[in-house]
Amino acid sequence: MSPSAAEKVRIRLEHDILTFVIKPGEKLDETRLAEINGVSRTPVREALRQLAASGLVDMRPHRGAVARRLSLGEIVELFEMMTMFEGLCARLASKRAMLNQLSAIRAAHEDCREHLVTEALDEYYKSNEIFHEQIYNACGNASLAKQTLQLRDRLRPFRRYQLNRINRLQESFNEHERIVSAIENGDAVAAETLIQEHLAVQTTFITNIVNNIPKDFLERSDNVTASKGVTPTRLVRLYSDMTYAK
Repeated sequence: MSPSAAEKVRIRLEHDILTFVIKPGEKLDETRLAEINGVSRTPVREALRQLAASGLVDMRPHRGAVARRLSLGEIVELFEMMTMFEGLCARLASKRAMLNQLSAIRAAHEDCREHLVTEALDEYYKSNEIFHEQIYNACGNASLAKQTLQLRDRLRPFRRYQLNRINRLQESFNEHERIVSAIENGDAVAAETLIQEHLAVQTTFITNIVNNIPKDFLERSDNVTASKGVTPTRLVRLYSDMTYAK
């Protein structure tokens, strides 16, 4: 399925914000963005709404949309939560998944294989999202699945962007294969551990971003933290150690 006009605009803006082509605080003019992307203002508005929901854009009354300053502490905390939520989903799925749910997880994984072979990044990411969603659905806890999905959507720009790293698609697929096998074999401990290790890639990705963020691009709270000797990179590693300590 081809991406919608709004999705194309959102993906382009995500990339430009995360790589600082668009600077924090910069106004995002709907008319100009529509012209640049060759679309009407309607898909631009939808793209901006989605970016606001994921925290990359602020929608301000009488000012319109502006690129938001990154809040490192918030991003790290959300990834920590994501690791715990998805780990629990995988653990429960390994014990509760019905045969049709196991088939859906395996089918989404095979779709990822197809897009890996053709090196179709956008299509791989869509199948990757479905793969994780099928695990949420199979956990047998509707409230947990809903909360995990909402958090996933909040972190979508960062999770998508890390797939651009060289060889990451192949690594991601290999990690998926081990996760699927653990769930199919009913190995709760392995399923939880493997999906948490899979998500640990995000921590490395955050660290790489942080190392290139000018101080002026961070929210004031992150600058204060750094001034006290707790640098953003150190903060990321601290959360990582807390999350993955055995």
